[in-house]
Amino acid sequence: MKKISLLLLSLVFLVGFLAACAGESSGNGDSAEGDPITLYSPETPDLTKELAAKYEELYGQKVNVQYAGTNVLVNQMMAEKGNPKADVWYGGGGILPFESAVDKEIITSYIPESAEDWEVVENGIKMKHQDGYYVGTELFVLGFSYNTELVSEDEAPKTWEDLLDPKWEGKIQFPNPAASGTATLMVLSYMMQHGEEEGWEFFQTLADHANSIPDSGSAPTKAVAMGEAHVAIGFDFMAYEHQTKGETVDFIVPDKTPILVNPASLVEGAPNPEGGKKFMDFMLGKEAQQILANWQHIPINPEVESQTPLNIDSLKENAVDLDIDWVNENYDRIRNEWKNKIN
Repeated sequence: MKKISLLLLSLVFLVGFLAACAGESSGNGDSAEGDPITLYSPETPDLTKELAAKYEELYGQKVNVQYAGTNVLVNQMMAEKGNPKADVWYGGGGILPFESAVDKEIITSYIPESAEDWEVVENGIKMKHQDGYYVGTELFVLGFSYNTELVSEDEAPKTWEDLLDPKWEGKIQFPNPAASGTATLMVLSYMMQHGEEEGWEFFQTLADHANSIPDSGSAPTKAVAMGEAHVAIGFDFMAYEHQTKGETVDFIVPDKTPILVNPASLVEGAPNPEGGKKFMDFMLGKEAQQILANWQHIPINPEVESQTPLNIDSLKENAVDLDIDWVNENYDRIRNEWKNKIN
């Protein structure tokens, strides 16, 4: 009986010891190797699901994707501070939401090894955060989509000022800057180059030319594809996605325009930080970059070829050097003023 009791006692001790070890390995950010990764992303659900599936195929580690709009996800991460649920945040229409998130203390510093030697700003494009709070995964170009059955390439607008030509009256759509980060970027970029007084005059005329100013960043490009507008303002991949579906849409890169990386970032206090870092490494690797390219996004990895006419080298002369500090300081003010000034 004594031998049996000692055996049982030993087993109880062993189970307790193993449980304690498991708790140490998976709690308080020290995650176990096989723990699932939680990804927050506002990007197209089918795209993020494809990225997650490829990661799972390569590494055998589950990726749970949570989709919502950028503002919704940022608010969720704010509400979860101290007990975060996400490990990685990918995408948000460019760097602006990530710049703002640094001060909100919802993301933390991590740069994949493959991006350590990147310059912070290359050819007017901010490639990563100066303190490592985000890293670019792809490029987005703000420009003009047009319906090729309604507009020839020669007559399509080539500069922002071309949009004010009376021939576009009632034929243009662009997103509402009071609601869309894409459009806010457009307004802030123009005002940095031309000043606020000239900027407000420009956008009042542009708004007068528009037949609709929807809240969604992608809606104007869709309107062009449907023939409801001749010209629309939006990101390059929006136009090329419609083009690959056989729709009569093409894209113009303006002579000077915002060109932004779309970043990924490690969430502050992530439950699985090692998994999050590994997923960010994956995002810059050839497999993930090929998926992005197949979705008509401009890849950052030089070993992956863009599936559109645009690539990093071809865009060097078009990028506007954005004053990110000025953008951060004036982002909310300009959005609020739009509501009052443009009608």
